[in-house]
Amino acid sequence: MAGRTRRSDIGLVAFDLDGTLVDSSADLANAINVLLADLGVDRLPDSEIVAMVGDGAAVLVRRALTAAGLDPELPGTLDRFLEYYNRHSLDHTRPYPGMVETLQRLSVRLPLAVLTNKPAKATEHVLEGLGLRHFFGETVGGDTPFGRKPAIAGLLHLAQSVTISPQQVLLVGDSAVDLATARNATASICLARYGFGYRFTAEDFRGDEWFIDRPHDLLALLES
Repeated sequence: MAGRTRRSDIGLVAFDLDGTLVDSSADLANAINVLLADLGVDRLPDSEIVAMVGDGAAVLVRRALTAAGLDPELPGTLDRFLEYYNRHSLDHTRPYPGMVETLQRLSVRLPLAVLTNKPAKATEHVLEGLGLRHFFGETVGGDTPFGRKPAIAGLLHLAQSVTISPQQVLLVGDSAVDLATARNATASICLARYGFGYRFTAEDFRGDEWFIDRPHDLLALLES
């Protein structure tokens, strides 16, 4: 991105889901550990599992199997994980504090979307179950034809859907995958330092990123 996009030029805010809109860490970790127990191995620490999140369900399962000393290509494990997770994805998952109010205020003045590596069905289930779906025009999951972030096809589609350029998209996310996606698409990036995917050093940044420490900060950022 050549320079920072002016706030007044932002025409769409696209949110990552896990670690940005919602704290899903407990339900993701529980689902992985149920899978590992079914496979006859010891559970992994929740923090270790959460650190594996960000590149989609299939990658999460492969990483967890590898960490547990199992074959990462063990047949049927992704389906078993998703079958349990889809039934329990709302046991503990909640919007981050202040997120609902932030979405209420933002949706009045800007179109909002979701761009996540989570499978589309699970994404819709979480958004509907938490009463968030109506805030967003489109949602793009990681198992759609657009592919997973950091591929840019999903972001480009979202920009096209509201007839703006990619440079007018603000991607709000918490991980290195989100940062890479925005850079690949020449979009703006706002990184949620409260999210469980936020693991950066100063060398990762080049000075044109925005940052928030709570959802409400996004309002101040865009309204300033």
